[in-house]
Amino acid sequence: MANWLEGIFQFLFKYRPTEFAKGSLAFGAPFSVVILLLAAAAIGVPAVLSYAGVRGKSTRRDRWVLGGLRVAALVVLLVCLFRPMLLLSAAVPQRNYVGVLIDDSRSMQVADENGKARSDWVEHAFGGPDSTILKALRQKFIVRLFRFSSGAQRVDSTAQLTFAANQTHLGAAVEQARQELDAVPLSGLVVLSDGADNSRVPIGDELLSLRAKSVPIFAVGLGADRFDKDIEIRRVDASHSVLRGGSLVADLLIRQRGYAGARVPLVVEDGGRIVSRDTITLPADGAISPVRVTVVANDAGPRALTFRIPVQPGEQVQQNNAQQALVDVRDGREKILYVEGEPRYEMRFIRAAVEADSNIQLVALQRTAENKFLRLNVDTADELLGGFPKSRAELFRYRALILGNIEASFFTHDQLAMLADFVNVRGGGLLMLGGRRAFAEGGYAGTPLAEVMPVVVSGDAVADSMTFFADLKASLTPPGTSHAVSQIGATPAASAARWNTLPAITTVNRIREVKPGAVTLIKGTMAVGGRAGDPGAPLKSYEQPVLVYQRYGRGLAIAFPVQDSWNWQMDPSSPAEDETFERFWRQMLRWMTSDVPSRVVVSLPTDQSNPKNPIAIRAAVSDSIFIPRNDAKVVAHLTSDSGFTRDLSLDWAIDRDGEYRGTFTPDQPGVYTVRVSAELPGGTTVGDTSYVRVADLNTEYFDAEMRAPLLKRMATETGGKFYTPATAGSLAEDVALSKHGVTVVNQMDLWDMPAVLLLLVALVTAEWSYRKMRGLA
Repeated sequence: MANWLEGIFQFLFKYRPTEFAKGSLAFGAPFSVVILLLAAAAIGVPAVLSYAGVRGKSTRRDRWVLGGLRVAALVVLLVCLFRPMLLLSAAVPQRNYVGVLIDDSRSMQVADENGKARSDWVEHAFGGPDSTILKALRQKFIVRLFRFSSGAQRVDSTAQLTFAANQTHLGAAVEQARQELDAVPLSGLVVLSDGADNSRVPIGDELLSLRAKSVPIFAVGLGADRFDKDIEIRRVDASHSVLRGGSLVADLLIRQRGYAGARVPLVVEDGGRIVSRDTITLPADGAISPVRVTVVANDAGPRALTFRIPVQPGEQVQQNNAQQALVDVRDGREKILYVEGEPRYEMRFIRAAVEADSNIQLVALQRTAENKFLRLNVDTADELLGGFPKSRAELFRYRALILGNIEASFFTHDQLAMLADFVNVRGGGLLMLGGRRAFAEGGYAGTPLAEVMPVVVSGDAVADSMTFFADLKASLTPPGTSHAVSQIGATPAASAARWNTLPAITTVNRIREVKPGAVTLIKGTMAVGGRAGDPGAPLKSYEQPVLVYQRYGRGLAIAFPVQDSWNWQMDPSSPAEDETFERFWRQMLRWMTSDVPSRVVVSLPTDQSNPKNPIAIRAAVSDSIFIPRNDAKVVAHLTSDSGFTRDLSLDWAIDRDGEYRGTFTPDQPGVYTVRVSAELPGGTTVGDTSYVRVADLNTEYFDAEMRAPLLKRMATETGGKFYTPATAGSLAEDVALSKHGVTVVNQMDLWDMPAVLLLLVALVTAEWSYRKMRGLA
């Protein structure tokens, strides 16, 4: 239909609509609006007067209509006498170059166009010398073909395309092609792609460069911009490190089309072995649904976990149903300091709960009398000999701290500041337990620790700490149902049910407010009396947070205002074989130490990469009190399971204290170990280890729908045009009229258009017909 209408337009006006849109109007004879008005008046006024002087049977309306028709005919003739023409800049044939960039990635194999692959259209339109669009381009330009994935590469024909590349970097590809054609007159770049860029790099700089060089992009979008039936695991976010035997929580984002409301299995595999299985309900079409999965990590070392939804009938893309995450399952021993102000059951039962855990070393410092302490599970005879650490170097050796029923006045002001810095600067985990000497009741309001805590510790809590006592019935909040610390059952649902049946515990700390940004995992319903032990006091029920946390600086601060969680184990209603208490505290201490940084922290941009992609290594180096050091000798020791070994020196990054950088490019697939050692002045050597999995990734199949917005942006910002296969027939003509490269101005007469003759005939015929109809002929 569009071609038929364009043919009629060209018959009437001699030229195509695009030529009128690109051209500008000019006149062969001297022309101005004043001259045109004077000439129109010179011939129009007598014509009107000739009818005005005729009376007879004519009315005033007849005379105006007939005069207007005659004036219109005379004006058309007058305009033709000025010889109007269309000035059109067009590329000189065979003097300009056009670069054609063809997407050679795997996503071009997706068959989403009536069962045909996206690459089929490329073969049809550019597959040979007689291909439609390629033939039209070669009639006007010198054409250079490129295939692109992570970069652009010259090819002689489409026979050299494989459509097997595992990544697409649109920005880098168009910039490389422009640079290669920089020395020749370039009319534009034609990009044939689905727009599925996965470089994670903004394309704005490349578009600015193309615009500055006056190189337009003519983008042809291939593929459907919306799949009919597909399930995709878009992303997996999981902790990069976990202690052996701990619970790993992974957050997945799942999108689907065509399977709304369907229940499908979600399987987690470790080396082909299923370690978790659950059933999920798919969201509405096009919606992105978060799903949280908990996996117990029992095998030490780097583990490549696969999260998979089995392929469903009718899926258009099957490769995007699985994602992988690389997790370092540590088999180290985390050292935690527990400070308790008095002998009590809570400390005894917590120590017993984690005693069998080979990955947790709980060092206890219990005050038995003034300036007298009981030290338990210390490594040396000198450890904590003088009580609580008095220096940052001594305190920062621990990975986490637990403060029991101990008042703020026990610590000096410097020690309280050290505790705050332990979380903020060192990045450790801090847990405050409940008790008569904890929180506001312990005088912590106004101290540096009050700012660290996730709950508001105010000085007006209670005047008499013995006036508040409440039983607490714990239950999970929505965030708590899927958090690792609360998983005391086989599944999240079983855990939530078990929390509702746990025995009541008690609190003596009134928590009135949770800080903005803090997260409540466990809440408690309380029946509160006026004074402990007073059965006649009136009761009222309200909720109070039981387990709250927040990130503070580099570390983690947790509030657990409970004084007898051991009741979960010792209550008569609890079965003797029940391990809820032990599991809860093992998971609590593992959580506290899960993300605690070492003196050297190795950071990689990703845990997975394609072969031959550069990988940047960053290492942050600190001293014993976690002050960044710029004078270390830092070396990255690289090994892989395929036998690769290399030592790479890392250089200090001048723009950031304590940071050292380097880059390596893995050639072969495998799991690469990046072990960084830093030698400080004085001979102290510290280190850290990270891992990256190098493999032929399926990133091309994720978010693989045609991204028209990106391609339209590329065309619009460079002065080009966006097409689909259905509208790409005018591509060659549009490039020729883009006014780029070597051009010539064509003068195309408009006065002899068939439309002008037809207009004159119509006006004269209309005048004669009107006179005939009115009996004035």
